[in-house]
Amino acid sequence: MKRVVFTIVSTVTGLVMLLSFKTHPISTATAATAVVNRPVATPSASASASAGTTSTKTATATSTKTVTGDSVDTRWGPVQVAITVTNGKITAAKAVVYPQSNPKDEEINSYAVPTLNSEAVSSSSASIDMVSGATYTSQGYIGSLQSALDKL
Repeated sequence: MKRVVFTIVSTVTGLVMLLSFKTHPISTATAATAVVNRPVATPSASASASAGTTSTKTATATSTKTVTGDSVDTRWGPVQVAITVTNGKITAAKAVVYPQSNPKDEEINSYAVPTLNSEAVSSSSASIDMVSGATYTSQGYIGSLQSALDKL
């Protein structure tokens, strides 16, 4: 009888300890943001001076460049982003490739892609918030956006 009571008490104690153990997982959004948190490079005055163009007209002219990032494969399909950068600031962002192969993809990306495009323009970097419910698309978007910024 003592063995049975001891076994039950130790089993209950072990279960209570196991169920009360809390882990702290790394947030996917935090991990993705930490990797891609680099601002857009801005053209410097020294670069234009070294090129021999020192006129004030050239110094005040706007420089616009459109770059397409690498395609990033996700669980549901590839994601690729094209950005337009004017004077070191993202002025337009557009997902040119994203999952659209079934109605669920279309539903999710109908709100996720415009939100991600807007976030990229407002932050002018790859440090953007992920869209809830569109984790894979968001991760692919951020990866492709960072790739585009790296190409500048």
